[in-house]
Amino acid sequence: MKEKTSISLRKSMNRGSVEHETKVHDKIGEIMKVATTDVVSIPPSKSIKDTAKVMMEHEFRRLPVTDPGSGKVLGIVTVMDILDFFGGGNKFNIIEKKYEDNFLAAINEPVKEIMSREVVSLSNKSSINDVVDKMLSNQIGAIPIIDSDDKLVGIVTERDIALSLAGEMDDKTAQDYMATKVFTTTPGTPIESACKIMVRNGLRRIPIVGGEADISKAAKKLLGIVTSTDIIRFLNSKELFDNLNSNAASKVLETKISEIMVKDAVIAEPEDKIGEICELFKVSNIGGVPVVRNNVIVGIITERDILRAVKKL
Repeated sequence: MKEKTSISLRKSMNRGSVEHETKVHDKIGEIMKVATTDVVSIPPSKSIKDTAKVMMEHEFRRLPVTDPGSGKVLGIVTVMDILDFFGGGNKFNIIEKKYEDNFLAAINEPVKEIMSREVVSLSNKSSINDVVDKMLSNQIGAIPIIDSDDKLVGIVTERDIALSLAGEMDDKTAQDYMATKVFTTTPGTPIESACKIMVRNGLRRIPIVGGEADISKAAKKLLGIVTSTDIIRFLNSKELFDNLNSNAASKVLETKISEIMVKDAVIAEPEDKIGEICELFKVSNIGGVPVVRNNVIVGIITERDILRAVKKL
């Protein structure tokens, strides 16, 4: 794994003189210091099932789709695209209509059927500021990096940016940037319904709540959390396919979220420093945590919230 280089935020956000800009124009951009250059990509012919396997093997949330001959980027597929396919959104039509609810047949469709074709990419000469702007303006979590021949040479994610710049925000806390509107669900929610909540609201994780903790505020106690990756891992598991007695997708998607949720969820408190939270993300290999006070959710903070914090500095 490539060691990430810490970049000074104030230096990267300062565009400097015209002379400086001219000098760096023909050089590899600052973004390559934090981008991953050993990129795993897939061809458009790869099946949806095998794409999910690659994601789980490498613990990736997205994969660039490239032309095997030229190496040019044709699209990108994310865990959200796969959740959409499994029942969260319009891509579920592939299972429901084209394959008449035959789950096992549908997952062998080529990934080109669900990938996003309009890919936002940047040159390898870009700055960190360029990437932050692109991510926030397009509401995306990763950007493929291409060279002058349009070939894929790297990928940079929200996590890459957030972790490399977190040291600049040691005076900021979770409550300064967390989202206070939190989408939650209960343990009895079917996987299909959880997929719909995630896809329709652009969520990668949903806290699972239970008994009322404060009736006056209608607050709920945190029981666990489920992420898009948890769902894909379950649907992709060998055990599921070996024991699937029916091809009906509806039976698979009726599984209760309580069966796959993480019960001991990693949490933060409102007063926790942003730098500490980024370190928590890194150590736990996660991209967001519920913010909790007295076991009651008061917010949620993710890599994207930290990216917004970076932009404000």
